[in-house]
Amino acid sequence: MGFKEPSFADRAAAARNARKSIVEKFKSQPAADDPAVLKRAAERQAQAAAREEGKKRREAEKAERLAREAELAEQAQAEALRLQAEKEAAEVDLKAKQKAARDARYAARKARK
Repeated sequence: MGFKEPSFADRAAAARNARKSIVEKFKSQPAADDPAVLKRAAERQAQAAAREEGKKRREAEKAERLAREAELAEQAQAEALRLQAEKEAAEVDLKAKQKAARDARYAARKARK
């Protein structure tokens, strides 16, 4: 009893049956003008259009967000420059006051002599 090796005729018949089943499977597929095939194609097209619209919307939102961020960065930079200018103006004013006080002390010292 044990394993019986298939003969050439058995192998040829198996191959013939396999080819026949593939041909029948191919023939059983619906044609390109079948309503079910057209419906699936339309659904795929609608899904692709929805994906494309979503992609465009996300890109527009991203561009808007980047524009807002750039505007905020520009405002922050302008504020920093304004604060720097105020600080420099305050320093100049302080140095002028200190110089005036120093000159006044020097003049008082000269007047005492």
